[in-house]
Amino acid sequence: MMKAIETKDLTKIYGGHLKAVDALNIDVEEGEIYGLLGPNGAGKTTTIKMLTTSTPPTSGTAKVAGYDIIRESLKVRREIGVVPQDLTADEDLKGYENLMMVSQFYDIPTAKARETIERLLGLVDLKEAADRYVRGYSGGMRKRLELIIGLVHDPKILFLDEPTLGLDVTTRSQMWDYVRQIQEKLNVTIILTSHYLEEVDALADRISIIDHGKVLVTGTSNELKAKLKGDIIQMTFRTQGDEDTIKKYPNFIEIKDNGPNSVRMKVQNSDEELPDIIKYISENKLAVTKMTVQKPSLDEVFLEYTGKDIRVEESPGDFRKTMFNMRRVRK
Repeated sequence: MMKAIETKDLTKIYGGHLKAVDALNIDVEEGEIYGLLGPNGAGKTTTIKMLTTSTPPTSGTAKVAGYDIIRESLKVRREIGVVPQDLTADEDLKGYENLMMVSQFYDIPTAKARETIERLLGLVDLKEAADRYVRGYSGGMRKRLELIIGLVHDPKILFLDEPTLGLDVTTRSQMWDYVRQIQEKLNVTIILTSHYLEEVDALADRISIIDHGKVLVTGTSNELKAKLKGDIIQMTFRTQGDEDTIKKYPNFIEIKDNGPNSVRMKVQNSDEELPDIIKYISENKLAVTKMTVQKPSLDEVFLEYTGKDIRVEESPGDFRKTMFNMRRVRK
């Protein structure tokens, strides 16, 4: 079976020395949801730009939907849809008008466009709002419209960049359902980038974590969690120096500093080990102000491989600011 996306030593160097993507090798199966995770500056955005042909690689190559991103870039563009995190719909048009306008960009015959748009509106429950101006849409409705704008030309591959950024928890989980329906009913391959680890955990069939332009690890969510081989106990102490004492506790897999007067300890099984740790703390009169126990999670996998906590770069306030700026530009 042909891969939806396949890269070979894909590399991008800016200014002759800044290596944003470093010999990247990934493959994406047809019909899967593939999560791409990484801290800020890891190379995710540059990778997506190359795969969507908006910027050429410095070296290496990639095939998207079977076409070479350099020699056959026009064919690649016909087979992909891109849903950026920024809002693109014209709020001075109605939802249906936005979709028809995009269909005209792709020279889709009117009858076919109408049929496709009706199906897509039904998939994301926007039929009743189709004849309303986008300026009156809620944040969740805007995001749903953006989602299907990227599908009007019936692409084989859809790139979703932060699809739920700025939405509340409830609306975000509803968006996950719409993404699943699109993948299942349209059999489209989805490349997902997100700062919400729970989103990638819930949606992605496979996940790659990248940093410094390189793939650190790839696998299903369960496979990645299993690689941690242990539970994490984080402890913060009131007294400076107590963290040095806890490091002498004999039965841990590894232990490292985790901020001022704080440590991150990995143990085989926290349920079995915790009573002994508490006894050790008591015997050594350590002043613990906070202790948390974490079973393997995607957050822990991310921290394990990158050494960083993932951070959401934009808040709901930023989302509203984007909408405001779009209105101001039109005026």
